[in-house]
Amino acid sequence: MQKQTVQYLLGGIFTLVIAMGIGRFSYTVILPYMQETFEFSRATAGYLATSNYLGYLVGALVAGRLPIAHKRIPFLQLGLIISVLTTAFMGFTETIITWYILRFISGVMSAFIFVVIASLVLDQLANTSKTHLSGLFYSGVGLGIAISSMMVSPIHAIYKWNGTWIALALFCVLLLVFIVIFIKPISHSKQRFVNLSKSSPKVPPKSWMKWLIIAYSLEGLGYIVTGTFIVSIAQESTSFHGNAAIVWFVVGLAAIPSCIIWSKLAQHFGSVKTLLISMVVQAVGIILPAFSTNTIMLYVSAFVFGATFMGITTVVTTLARHIVPVNSHQILGYLTAGYAFGQMVGPSLAGILANSTNSYQYSLVGAAVVVIMGALCLVGGVKYEMMTAPVHAQIK
Repeated sequence: MQKQTVQYLLGGIFTLVIAMGIGRFSYTVILPYMQETFEFSRATAGYLATSNYLGYLVGALVAGRLPIAHKRIPFLQLGLIISVLTTAFMGFTETIITWYILRFISGVMSAFIFVVIASLVLDQLANTSKTHLSGLFYSGVGLGIAISSMMVSPIHAIYKWNGTWIALALFCVLLLVFIVIFIKPISHSKQRFVNLSKSSPKVPPKSWMKWLIIAYSLEGLGYIVTGTFIVSIAQESTSFHGNAAIVWFVVGLAAIPSCIIWSKLAQHFGSVKTLLISMVVQAVGIILPAFSTNTIMLYVSAFVFGATFMGITTVVTTLARHIVPVNSHQILGYLTAGYAFGQMVGPSLAGILANSTNSYQYSLVGAAVVVIMGALCLVGGVKYEMMTAPVHAQIK
């Protein structure tokens, strides 16, 4: 494997740790500590999450429309700096309004960074015939979740919730140094040479993209309920005795290999079939705590959730890039925007419902149903795999 491809993979993984694993998802594991300190409601917790995902929607739309094809690296570096600063500033304020603003900006940067780094890394993998390694790149999200969940509890014990945010930001600064070293411009002449030496794989038509976008949007609406509240659900149960962060660690641990596994399954069985199955499996994991919040049930739910949510993203974005190979950051931006819209709505609806019923049960059931609806949107796409043979089977 070329040295530059290895560097892009490592830089991409570190980028996802900063922007997604920490910038986007560390809120989930710090949230219970903030709730204990400030005693704000489940609805407020949901609104804070929604402000982040509103930002995520804006960031996705911006990334999809900006003409940044030849300026992606400087934009990526700027986005990462802002992302790290918003994480750090969370520890320097105790006003909810400021938290709303910071989580919004963090969301904008998370989506923007995700779209830009995904297009950079996937383009490099495609140009070197290494598309099958896309799952390794996406494992950065799970790695970031696992790292942040391990860091939060011991740091919180000494420096409380605000020191935890600052410590995570300092860790991100270290990773940022390596990203600047690893992600550098690629020779255009080399890109053209590699592209000409490859045959383009057969893919479903662009007209089918609308169903993929709808399904992915519903996935965003459903998965985020567990993604926002699973640690709080564990914290409120009697099973974890104040150590609910371990549940989030299980999510991250399961997510690390999941992208590679689902990517392999997509190569062998077809992307649409794989997506359909993974979303059904995820729905089962989401609904489990609605029946019981004992230790085993929460661990199983966390594992299934972690093993599917980034795997779904991996397969969706890789498939989309094959359907629309030119200006991939644009189609990734539109897909991410639909996903972001769903996850923007989810936490608020779930938080309000949990507040009114004094339980997360109905929120979890609703989330599972929404994910199943998304899976059903994919059923019609199976025929394209039968007509063209598995989309990814030709990618070695």
